[in-house]
Amino acid sequence: MADDTANRPIPPKRQAITDQEALLFHSRGRPGKLEIMATKPMATARDLSLAYSPGVAIPVLAIAADPATAFDYTTRGNMVAVITNGTAILGLGNLGALASKPVMEGKAVLFKRFADIDSIDLEVDTEDPEQFINAVRYLGPSFGGINLEDIKAPECFIIEEKLRELMDIPVFHDDQHGTAIIAAAGILNALKLTGRDIKTTKLVCNGAGAAGIACLDLIKSIGFAPENIILCDTKGVIYRGRTEGMNQWKSAHAVVTDKRTLAEALDGADIFFGLSVKGALTPEMVKSMAKDPIIFAMANPDPEITPEEAQAVRDDCIVATGRSDYPNQVNNVLGFPYIFRGALDVRATTINMEMKIAATMALAKLAQEDVPDEVAAAYQGARPRFGRDYIIPVPFDPRLISVIPSAVAKAAMETGVARRPIIDMEAYGHQLSARRDPVAGILQRIVQRVRRFPKRVVFAEGEEEQVIRAAVSFANQEMGTAILVGREDRVQQAAALAGIDLSDKSIEINNARLSKRNNAYAEFLYERLQRKGFLFRDCMRLVNQDRNYFASTMVALGDADAMVTGMTRNFSTALDEVRRVIDPKPGHRLMGASLVLARGRAVLVADTAITEMPTAEEIAQIAIESAGVARRLGYEPRVALLAFATFGHPPGERSARVQEAVKILDSMRLDFEYDGEMAADVALNRELMRAYPFCRLTDTANVLVMPAFHSASISTKMLQELGGGTVIGPLIVGLDKPVQFISMSAKDSEIVNMAALAAFNIGG
Repeated sequence: MADDTANRPIPPKRQAITDQEALLFHSRGRPGKLEIMATKPMATARDLSLAYSPGVAIPVLAIAADPATAFDYTTRGNMVAVITNGTAILGLGNLGALASKPVMEGKAVLFKRFADIDSIDLEVDTEDPEQFINAVRYLGPSFGGINLEDIKAPECFIIEEKLRELMDIPVFHDDQHGTAIIAAAGILNALKLTGRDIKTTKLVCNGAGAAGIACLDLIKSIGFAPENIILCDTKGVIYRGRTEGMNQWKSAHAVVTDKRTLAEALDGADIFFGLSVKGALTPEMVKSMAKDPIIFAMANPDPEITPEEAQAVRDDCIVATGRSDYPNQVNNVLGFPYIFRGALDVRATTINMEMKIAATMALAKLAQEDVPDEVAAAYQGARPRFGRDYIIPVPFDPRLISVIPSAVAKAAMETGVARRPIIDMEAYGHQLSARRDPVAGILQRIVQRVRRFPKRVVFAEGEEEQVIRAAVSFANQEMGTAILVGREDRVQQAAALAGIDLSDKSIEINNARLSKRNNAYAEFLYERLQRKGFLFRDCMRLVNQDRNYFASTMVALGDADAMVTGMTRNFSTALDEVRRVIDPKPGHRLMGASLVLARGRAVLVADTAITEMPTAEEIAQIAIESAGVARRLGYEPRVALLAFATFGHPPGERSARVQEAVKILDSMRLDFEYDGEMAADVALNRELMRAYPFCRLTDTANVLVMPAFHSASISTKMLQELGGGTVIGPLIVGLDKPVQFISMSAKDSEIVNMAALAAFNIGG
């Protein structure tokens, strides 16, 4: 087997956590990890009347008349209960319902973090299956789904099966099916890498508990032949005729075989599937397995064998574990949030085998695709690629939220368990992305527009890996032609080292030194700069050697439609270079605007990049330009001109410029709302704004014009770093040709976003 160790990603370092640190984490501030927040205003007596009595009577009557409307008027459609009795907590065993609460709270947090599903934990203090079933079955009206957790076998089989019969919402025991789905996806990719046929592959599963049984049910459903699968428990092979330690679930997987021990079963086997205990798989057993053995050692918290131990005796093995400090982690968070997301969105009555298979296939396919920067960052810059050490996606892959729920929802509709089918699956995928990434919803409109009118976009720093990835993504999304400026051999070499395919005809490489347009570009530049100290040879040198001059001249002369730059030079330097080639648009003001997304709101902030201390006239111009940007983003502008004072109080000369800017705007015939001066809280808070009934804004502002560059820059950067919001920009507005600037630390996804905004001509 070829040595591919050079391509193996560096796994994240395992972080040691002390007992005291864990206890402090759970106890400081509000104890625990959850709180309940109202989603409707509760500030006035009218709000309370609508939320409770008498207003609440109206939806009560509506639901009584049509129970399906509960999904429209209550939280039911986005609420999952995480329920346990604490009989099998993680790898800690039966510690009781109360002790399980920190784990169940954690599960609820993961639902919210990864799939925007509201969740509440319920700990049922009984080990009797019938009592547990009766406690849960009557909770159906409260929830859209039930996630069972940490319940020991075989009771978990009885409980889930009975609740599925009794309830008309999805009931899903994650310890069984979540593990099965993730592991099965990894198995499919391991088969692909080793060239195996699923119908002839021999698999041995060690561990006949909830997860082991569920895994066998699923892999048989996706194509494994039952006669090629052997199940083992603590007493050895489960074979036809065995009576010791058997139950109906084990018996369903008994086979005709003369093998009686795990070691015998593994002799010549292709796959080891471990859901048992540390040390169950020995190096000797690994040695006896077939060529390119596939080892899934998923015992929690310590695997049946470590990857180091397995690879010491078989350098051709593929190993997966349940641990985050090794590659190929079988992590249930890849499954349950997204499976429930898809099920809830079609109001499914159950999660059936077809939905689980759909999730499995989608996960397997996703691991085969090129990974985004968010994934690469976790590998300390060593970007993982589909291969022996990357057969399963990682939990922080942002694509999971759109890929898995879509597959699950589609399967639910095809199998007739969806009560509310989704008509436009593409739009649904975009909505899903927006749940995890607030930027996605706004940018998607722009991307769709660019797809209808594709553009030629120049990526000035075409030899940089991040830029190359962004250019490929831009082309793959069918937004137009991506032109990489750089030496072709350097670009191709960087792409080859990163495993990037540049064969797409929508990707061009343009070497400035070899371009046939250089003379025309130099003449254009010389005409602009000859009275600013530049000789013709200076302009020729700039065109030949400086990517920003070359790229911006391409745009200026119409050889490209837009440009993105900034990865290798700071903003002010790059902007100065571009401005020597491209002027501001006649009648427009050059400025920077940043789009801030926080708490479900989008607000445009200006000027965040150009004018440090604008005059009253300049503030008025910035307000007009900002309103134009808001409209291009799809918002009807409500512009607030900010100051430290609100309508003259407290008095101060610093507010005078803002007051004068309002008067200037008043002298114009403008078709958007504006007012000022006002403090930021008044502009953004409806209740505070009501104290000023003369205010011209009909609702809270969605455009904030800052009195100075420093206040705009400080506020947006502070908000971004403190985690209170997502910031896109600054977007450069007012240039005569579309050019956008990225930061030197930009990820490839951010570069693609800026390329789309440039192609869209967000700057006017």
